[in-house]
Amino acid sequence: MRRKGPIPLQELAEELKVDPKVIIQILRENGYRHVRSKTHNLNRDMEMLVRRKIEEQRRQISQDLQVKKQIYQPQRPSQAQGQRRPKRRDERRRIERQPRHTKKLTKSRTKPKPKRKEEPQKQVEKIIVSGPMSLREFADALGREPEEIIQKAFMMGVLLTINHILDPDMITALASEFGVEVEFSEAVEELVEEEEDLYSDWRTRPPIVTVMGHVDHGKTTLLDAIRGTSVASQEAGGITQSIGAWRVKKGDYEIIFIDTPGHEAFTAMRARGAQVTDIVILVVAANEGVKPQTVEAINHAKTAGVPIIVAINKIDVPGADPMRVKNDLMRYNLVPEEYGGDTIFVEVSALKKIGIDDLLDAIILKAEELDLKAPYKGPARAVVIESQMDTRGRGPLGSVIVQKGTLKVGDAFWCGPTYGKVRALYDQSGKRVQGATPSMPVVVQGFEEVPRAGDILVVVENVQDAKERAEEYRKTMKYQIEKRIDVKLMRRIQEKLQAGEKLKVPVVIKADTQGSVEALSQAVSKMKYKEIEPEVIHSGVGPVTPTDVDLATASEGVILAFNTRVQSDARKLAEARGVIIRTDKVIYRLLEELENILASNLEPEIEEVKIGEAEVRATFNTRAGTVAGCYVRSGKIVRDALVKVIRDGEVIAQSRIASLKRFKDDVREVTEGYECGVRLESFNKFKPGDLFEIYIRTERQRTLTKEE
Repeated sequence: MRRKGPIPLQELAEELKVDPKVIIQILRENGYRHVRSKTHNLNRDMEMLVRRKIEEQRRQISQDLQVKKQIYQPQRPSQAQGQRRPKRRDERRRIERQPRHTKKLTKSRTKPKPKRKEEPQKQVEKIIVSGPMSLREFADALGREPEEIIQKAFMMGVLLTINHILDPDMITALASEFGVEVEFSEAVEELVEEEEDLYSDWRTRPPIVTVMGHVDHGKTTLLDAIRGTSVASQEAGGITQSIGAWRVKKGDYEIIFIDTPGHEAFTAMRARGAQVTDIVILVVAANEGVKPQTVEAINHAKTAGVPIIVAINKIDVPGADPMRVKNDLMRYNLVPEEYGGDTIFVEVSALKKIGIDDLLDAIILKAEELDLKAPYKGPARAVVIESQMDTRGRGPLGSVIVQKGTLKVGDAFWCGPTYGKVRALYDQSGKRVQGATPSMPVVVQGFEEVPRAGDILVVVENVQDAKERAEEYRKTMKYQIEKRIDVKLMRRIQEKLQAGEKLKVPVVIKADTQGSVEALSQAVSKMKYKEIEPEVIHSGVGPVTPTDVDLATASEGVILAFNTRVQSDARKLAEARGVIIRTDKVIYRLLEELENILASNLEPEIEEVKIGEAEVRATFNTRAGTVAGCYVRSGKIVRDALVKVIRDGEVIAQSRIASLKRFKDDVREVTEGYECGVRLESFNKFKPGDLFEIYIRTERQRTLTKEE
C-alpha cells in the first residue's frame, strides 16, 4: 500500500538498506541543501529522486564489478593450451613466500609457461589479521583498490570511508565477497568471537577537529580565542601542550580540538591507517589569501577524505578581502554553499573574537550531519596521536583519543608492537582522571615502549595476554604500511590499461623558489601520454621533509626535488617505505627521470626474436623420447630456446627445446651448416621435411606514447 504524506529519511534508509548519510548526500547534490539530518521528512519528489539514484548507483556498481570479474576471471584448464593448473596449495605457498617489500616480481627459474592474459599477476587467497585494520590497510592486504572495497560495502548497505577502522566481522564479510580467506591470529581470536557482545550504550560522541593552515594566518590565535570561549578550558586552567588535544564546550555540545604543531602528525596517522580527525578547519588570512601551506593543508585533508570548514581570519585588518579568498579556494574545489557548493565558509577575527560562535556552530552543524556515534560501555579502543619519553620519571607516555568503550586506570592493553597497563590517566590540564570515554583525549602512563602515532590501543584481560598479542603483531603485521606488497599496484595498472583508462602517478614537487615550483609543475602537467600520466598532488618551496614522504607514502606517489636538499630524516623514512625521490639541478633531467619512472610502471613488451632455422631430416626413438635429426639452415639453435614446428607453410605446434646434442654430446648451441639432434618438451610428432623456426622471447621496456 502506497504511503500517504512524507516519509522519514531514517525509515527510507532502512527500507533501501543504505546508510542515511548516503541519502543525505544524494539530496544535497541535487539541490536539497537544507537536508542535514536523518530525522528529516522527505516529500514524494525527494523520495522518488532517492530511489532512482540509489538504483542507478547499484546498477553502476554491479556493472563495474562485472567488468572487474571479467578482467580477473582465471582461465579454465581447457583454455590454457593443455597446461595443467597448479594445485591451490602450491599457489598459496608461492604467494606466501613472495617478499612483501619487493617492488618487482621475482623471476621464476622454471621454464616459462604460456602467458594467460586474463589472469592477474598475483592472487591473494588468504590474509592473516592480528590487529585492527583500516579500510586502506585491508585493501592493501587484498591487493585491491580502496574504492573497490567501498563499493562492495555500499552494496552490503554499509557506507565506509578510506580510513574507516574495520571490525573483525566486517573484515570477514568483505573478504568473503572477494573470495579471500581470513585467518585471525590468537591476538584477535577472542575479539572476533565476542565483538557483538563487547560494546553497548551507543551514543553521540563529540566531533574531533584539526585546525590547519599557513603558519602565520592566525591558527594559534584562533585556537586561543576558541579556548577562551570554553567553560571547560577555563575550569581546567588552560591547555597543556603535551596532550596534543583539548575539549571545548558550546552549550550542551562538546568539541575536541587536536593541537598539532603542523601537518606531520595528521599525515603520519593517516599513512598508518588511523582516522582520528572528523573535521578539518582550514584557516586562511583574509589579507593574504591562499599560501603554499594552505594548499598543503587542502591536499592532506582531501587525500584523507575529511570534510573541510574554511575559517577566513583577519577580516578586521586593512586589505582584508574575504571574497578573493573564496574565489581563490574555488580553484581547489572548495566551493562556498552560497555559490552552490558544499563547503562552509565562516568569516572570523581571532584577535577580536569575531565570528567564533559562528565557527563553533558550523562545526556542530557538520558533526550532526556526520552523525558521529560510539559505544560508551566496553573495553576501550583508542588511537595514539602523540608520544614521548617523559624525563621526570613517568616513562613512555602516549596521548590518545578514545574511539570505543571507556579507558580506565588498571586496564591492560596492547598497542601495535608494544603493550602495557594503564598506571595513570591525565586530562588536558594535567590532572589525574579515572576514566576516558569516546572522543576524550588523555595521556596514558604505563607503556613498555614509546608507541607510534597512529597505533591502535586495545584493552585486553591481562598484561600477559597483552604481551602475547604485541609479540604476535610484530611477527605478522609489523609496520604493514611501510612494507606494502605491490599486488594492489600491479592490479591497478593491469585493470586500468585493459579497461582503456589512464593510470595516474601522484607527484610531490619541492623546489628552491616559488618560480621554480611553478615552472616544474607546469612542465609535469604537460607530460600527457596515452597509457599513463603524472598528477601533481602537492608542491611547495623548501627541502623535502618527512611530511612530504608521508604524503607520497599515503598516495603511492613519487617526489621530485629541484635544486633543493632532502632532509636526512626524510631520506631515511623514504628508504624504509620505498618512496622514490629524484633530485637534480636541471629541470629537463628531472623530467627525464620522471618519464623513466612512468614507463617502469607499465608492463614490459614481450618480443619474439628469430635466431635460426633448421630442417628435420630424420627421426629417432630413444628412451627419453623421439629425437629429430636436424640440419641448421641458418642462424643457430640454442638449448632451451622456443620452437615453432612448420609443416606445409603452417605452424602445427609450439614447444621448447628439451635437449640438444651433437653426436652423443650435450651442447649449448649448434650453428649454421651443422647437424644435431633435437628433442622437444611437449611435441614429438614431427616428420622429415618439417621446419624448426628457433626463436627467443625478450622483455623490452615499453616506451610512452604521447597524446596528440
